[in-house]
Amino acid sequence: MNTIGHLFKLTTFGESHGTAIGGVIDGCPSNLKLDFDFIAVELDRRKTAQSETTSQRKESDHIEWISGLLDGITLGTPIAFMVRNDDCKPSDYENLKDVFRPSHADFTYEQKYGLRDWRGGGRASARTTLPIVVAGAIAKQILKGKGIQIVAEVTEMGDAEQAKNEGDTVGGIVECRIIGVPAGLGEPMFGKFSAQLAHAMFSLPAVKGFEIGDGFALAKMKGSEANDTFIVSDVGLKDAGRGTEGIEICAATNHSGGIQGGISNGNDIVFRVAFKPIPSISKPQQTVNRAGEACTIAIKGRHDVCALPRAVVLVEALAAVVTLDLRMMAKQLSLVGG
Repeated sequence: MNTIGHLFKLTTFGESHGTAIGGVIDGCPSNLKLDFDFIAVELDRRKTAQSETTSQRKESDHIEWISGLLDGITLGTPIAFMVRNDDCKPSDYENLKDVFRPSHADFTYEQKYGLRDWRGGGRASARTTLPIVVAGAIAKQILKGKGIQIVAEVTEMGDAEQAKNEGDTVGGIVECRIIGVPAGLGEPMFGKFSAQLAHAMFSLPAVKGFEIGDGFALAKMKGSEANDTFIVSDVGLKDAGRGTEGIEICAATNHSGGIQGGISNGNDIVFRVAFKPIPSISKPQQTVNRAGEACTIAIKGRHDVCALPRAVVLVEALAAVVTLDLRMMAKQLSLVGG
């Protein structure tokens, strides 16, 4: 399960302190001239060492394009790329290789595989999210040509500076808005737009919550308060007044977050993602080692105090991958033109 998508697909590989991380993008249309400067800017948004509250690991994040391109233009064949890991310090984790760090993937990975890569979290590290940004940047370029824009921002976050001084970490919430999505995207039952987004967002490290539209607040509303009534837009009214056939129908409110019955209704798609505090803290914690012996640890090394705001670009990237994939599926079925 290292692949996401149906027609526009991304498969990622690599570990935090391995030789390299990378991905293979399958299903990207041909004759797309990639904007490499834009991809570099997107990668910079998730880069470490941007502030005192982010990991001080310094990586160049230089992409080596392996296949699928000719003179910067997509061939329609699989696009393979990788980024070599330069600033690795596995010695920072030597004293933790036999310890199960609280709320990390140490214990669960070992239960599943019988061993784990203890160097910086291995496959479970946020370092492995870099290929998502690359695929998302390409998806954004395609969607931009179709009038679809994706914008996310941090709407809630703890005091990172205070937490850093206390040897602790904080969490937060990222809100994302997908603008310009036509009505009709999404598959019934298990392929709902909302379900695909939730699946994608929960694939990110540290994500523990997801809601779309008014989300959990809807549980406290009455139907008369939560329903999104339909109206004819101003443009539609003008067209109707001239006797034209086409009118534009839209929802007057957006409690549903732009998705009803799992299918986009033409409104902005709005969702929020909750990130837990980073579990690597320098405060002493009680745990056990592989032998089952109780021990106390204080995690040192280079760690984020908060996953935000570096996670903003990850949310946008996965939203772009999901949206493009569903749009391609709809186009294949001739449900959405263009």
